[in-house]
Amino acid sequence: MTEIRLYNTRTRRKEVFEPIDPENVRMYVCGPTVYDRAHIGNARPVVVFDTLFRLLRHVYGHYAVRYVRNFTDVDDKINAKAAETGRDIRDITDETIAWYHHDMDALGALRPTFEPRATEYIAQMIAMIQVLIEKGHAYEAEGHVLFDVNSYTKYGALSGRKLEDMRAGERVEVADYKHDPMDFVLWKPSSGEQPGWESPWGYGRPGWHIECSAMSLDLLGESFDIHGGGLDLQFPHHENEIAQSCCANPHGDFARFWMHNEMVQVEGRKMSKSLGNFFTVKDLLDQGIPGEVIRFVLLSTHYRSPMDWTEKKVREAEATLRKWRGMIDGVEATQPAETVVDALADDLNTAGAIAALHELASKRDAGALKASAGLLGLLTDELAGWEKADVGGEVTERVERLLAERVSARAAKDFARSDAIRDGLAAAGVIVKDTPQGAEWELGPDFDPSKLEALE
Repeated sequence: MTEIRLYNTRTRRKEVFEPIDPENVRMYVCGPTVYDRAHIGNARPVVVFDTLFRLLRHVYGHYAVRYVRNFTDVDDKINAKAAETGRDIRDITDETIAWYHHDMDALGALRPTFEPRATEYIAQMIAMIQVLIEKGHAYEAEGHVLFDVNSYTKYGALSGRKLEDMRAGERVEVADYKHDPMDFVLWKPSSGEQPGWESPWGYGRPGWHIECSAMSLDLLGESFDIHGGGLDLQFPHHENEIAQSCCANPHGDFARFWMHNEMVQVEGRKMSKSLGNFFTVKDLLDQGIPGEVIRFVLLSTHYRSPMDWTEKKVREAEATLRKWRGMIDGVEATQPAETVVDALADDLNTAGAIAALHELASKRDAGALKASAGLLGLLTDELAGWEKADVGGEVTERVERLLAERVSARAAKDFARSDAIRDGLAAAGVIVKDTPQGAEWELGPDFDPSKLEALE
């Protein structure tokens, strides 16, 4: 069996992954707060952990892996959108979940085994909060229930922070009902217009952190194998999950491996609406960028390194995928190559796996290329078809303009320019056939629009 090694954020080293139960491998990944479209940064953990899901199923068996990714459908941002628009909260969250599924499906992401909604687990959250109070790890104050961070000696271990340093860095006004500035909310009161549920502490709603602890306990148990998410969730969300889960269930390990993906930049800069470089997945799809191309770009950088989204990477990914899809057209997949499996098994080295795919393509091993790419969610039948679609009027106009210039160059006996256009079109992957009626052309599987642009 393939040995998988993963970097464990908790221990800060790469470790051999040995599941608690090889016939029931369990993974939890923090999902979206459903009030708006998913942006490209939100898509990175989806693609990263979807690839890990595929690898785990390849190694342990299709039905041996249980993958949970939640929907946060009770949150102040959702409440604010409902107040702003006058719409029902459930309508907003249902619509946003449908958007999310559409956009992530377009990226070739498999649906997790379970996609629980926070509002479906309120009873489990209340039960866990009651246990924490009984064990002396939480307290009630002015309609709130708060976790006492001083009751858990390992608080801060995941993120490498010390309580005294966190307190010293506190800059916000601290509620006077907190015993410690770092104590966090498990339950809070709701007013009449806010969503809420009856509880032993009054009408209210859960804090953010408790939902993942309650849902993972219900669906995966006190101990499970992997917990993943973006690096921005490491503190405070994941730190707080560990504290409340380990205190409520001291005999369990909660998550044994913690994995965090780095953030996404755009053209070397932090993604920001104020900078005009903020893109949702829908924005990119509407621009005509195929979901498979988006997925390729996201996988081209190792998940623990910042990923820089650039137009150059998009063009290169599209050209590569066009070429590969041309090679596998009509070919049956064989078996994934060991080089690709080994790269993925080495802490999900997707960049190394893509390099191995390039090697398979250079050897013209189309069957292994198709099977191996499938482990990365690439070259799948579900994502096929875009490569045969019209690439747009801009490309058509450019090719026709260059062909017209070639005719003019020939008439002027400028054979150097005529030959340069001919050779340049071929290098760009444009197949030209001269006929008595004029030149006919089509885009080949290795079409590269950037090389076409360089001809003018």
